[in-house]
Amino acid sequence: MCAAVAKLGYETATPIQQKTIPFILMGRDVMGSSETGTGKTASFTLPMIDILDAGIAKARMPRSLILAPTRELAAQVAESFEKFSVNHDLSMALLIGGVSFSDQEAALDKGVDVLIATPGRLLDHFERGKVLLQDVKILVIDETDRMLDMGFIPDVEKIVSLIPKMRQTLFFSATLSNEIREIGNKFVLNPKIIEVARVAQTASSIHQYFCKTNTRSKLAHLRKLLDDELINNAVIFCNRKKDIASLVKSLKNYQFNVATLHGDMSQTARLKALSSFKEKNTKFLIASDVAARGLDIPSVSHVFNYDVPLTAEDYVHRIGRTGRAGRTGHAYTLVANSDDRKFLSEIEQLISVSIPEYIDTQNKIDNKANNIRQSNQTTNKNFQEKTIEPEEIFSPKAKRRHKTSRYNEKRPPAWTSGNRFSDPDTIPAFLR
Repeated sequence: MCAAVAKLGYETATPIQQKTIPFILMGRDVMGSSETGTGKTASFTLPMIDILDAGIAKARMPRSLILAPTRELAAQVAESFEKFSVNHDLSMALLIGGVSFSDQEAALDKGVDVLIATPGRLLDHFERGKVLLQDVKILVIDETDRMLDMGFIPDVEKIVSLIPKMRQTLFFSATLSNEIREIGNKFVLNPKIIEVARVAQTASSIHQYFCKTNTRSKLAHLRKLLDDELINNAVIFCNRKKDIASLVKSLKNYQFNVATLHGDMSQTARLKALSSFKEKNTKFLIASDVAARGLDIPSVSHVFNYDVPLTAEDYVHRIGRTGRAGRTGHAYTLVANSDDRKFLSEIEQLISVSIPEYIDTQNKIDNKANNIRQSNQTTNKNFQEKTIEPEEIFSPKAKRRHKTSRYNEKRPPAWTSGNRFSDPDTIPAFLR
């Protein structure tokens, strides 16, 4: 186990790993919480591999079960399990939507030590009689707060009712609110409660800024930031899927290397986009909040909130994609209107941090816009203040202008001003 961990480049356990792993190895139930990006997945994967190392799995009867709320999270846990168990002879199956049932059934028939699944797909297999849960010794419920948000708790309760009561249960959530604790108490027995940090706390390794803009300049501000910043790779968050489509089209027109990730994509397309981003074949991932929670994408240097998130908690999870595992990260939020400023204020209140304004890009764009406006105003002013001399009346252009302009309303005709046209008999015929 130590050799596998060292090969991956890890040298020191994170606080959540230091506190949970010993109790899991003791066989205790655990209710754990820590801020995003602190290694919760490894905190239960590593001891599970050690515990399961002795034993043999039976066909269609997994020895352990890990429940995750989304396909991406489940796939991430499966990836971690494969990396950490490289020196162990353990089998694993992944049950998620968007993948054929036949391939998953074939894996279950061989017998698996670890079954990683989303609740809906697992129940589908159970109702088909393709998986039996009476041999599960370890149950992991991951990202429970997300399960609650997505309405999966009834499915989780049904699954837990199918598992033997004599088991070890590991319950993890980004936050342990009263509601989450009440849900957890239905599944765990005399748990060791471990809270490392509140979800409201953002990592100190993340440099946060907001950029004041407006709706018309918003896209220009984003492009300027993407050009100016030294970006390794970045996630750009939007609130709505239709905004993702328009943003992708615009950035591609400006030759930015982008990919998308949102809930309406097929599983194959989502995994392809994530794989391309992780392997650095794609520099910018434009995503909805489906990518905000729990995804471990290495070395993300920047997060850009093209839209201010509608809840302060979503902001914490979004920017948690950067500054992970002790790395330095940068987060920028575009604030375009009064609603955005209101949401920004709520975010600052939750995280107890005053987010500074990023000035440089704003000034460059606004100064250019102001110069254009001032130039236009000067041109208009010069045009409006131009005076017309009496002699101009006699030119052909002046004759035409005299009939259509408001010249006579602004200054009296020349022949009434005591000059050589004061005598009515001397008034030119075309003016009579």
